[in-house]
Amino acid sequence: MAVYSHSRLSTFEQCPQKFKFRYIDSIEPDFEETIEGFLGKKVHETLEWIYQNQGKHFELDEIVKYFIESWNKDYNQNIKIVKEDLTVEDYFNKGIRFLINYFLKNSPFIDNTIATEKKVFIKLDKEGKYNLIGFIDRLVHNKDTNIYEIHDYKTGAIKSQEELNTDRQLALYSIAIREYFDNVKDVHLVWHFLDHNEVMRSRRTLEQLENLKKEILDIIKRIESTEDFYPKTGALCHWCEYKSKCPAFKEFSE
Repeated sequence: MAVYSHSRLSTFEQCPQKFKFRYIDSIEPDFEETIEGFLGKKVHETLEWIYQNQGKHFELDEIVKYFIESWNKDYNQNIKIVKEDLTVEDYFNKGIRFLINYFLKNSPFIDNTIATEKKVFIKLDKEGKYNLIGFIDRLVHNKDTNIYEIHDYKTGAIKSQEELNTDRQLALYSIAIREYFDNVKDVHLVWHFLDHNEVMRSRRTLEQLENLKKEILDIIKRIESTEDFYPKTGALCHWCEYKSKCPAFKEFSE
């Protein structure tokens, strides 16, 4: 049985050589984490803590304090900062701003959240040969309508509605939710773009989900039949943890 993930598939599409370095050759990266990734992790952890204590009355200062302590405990000098015009303090302050805005918009955090960081498995074919694993940031259930909401927190750039309507990650997770629970009326996909203080939504039909599974299987088969994992250069190369090992990066950056 082969188990894939959304990030693994996206890495292949972004750069086949990076996919090979990370998932086939298990090459040691130049660095373990970027500051953007660290920021996202600390904000996610803080929001997870809030919803794991749903029903508790939170003060804003208490939430900010949790974030600060978590940041200070885990931050280290090996975390990579790519944007030379920004500092650690800039990213730290971003996290504070994200949480203040989220608190003002969502407090008192009572919406029948039933899980945070929920692990899901999606069976992509009838034989069960190919499966996909994922983690849902937050799952909400409306008992009156039997509609589920998959919530995802984004600390990066905002996407257009058109992009979200074809986004694969949450749509794949919705397949699992339809299988895990009985008589699901619908699954709504919800993104929180924290840097813009915006919430955006989308939905998928059953036909769209079936087509998505076929699309994902096609990508997997392409991966498994690939012999030449060539480098694919682009703007994201500057954040790549394999720059020192990539023959294409030096030429791209000149």
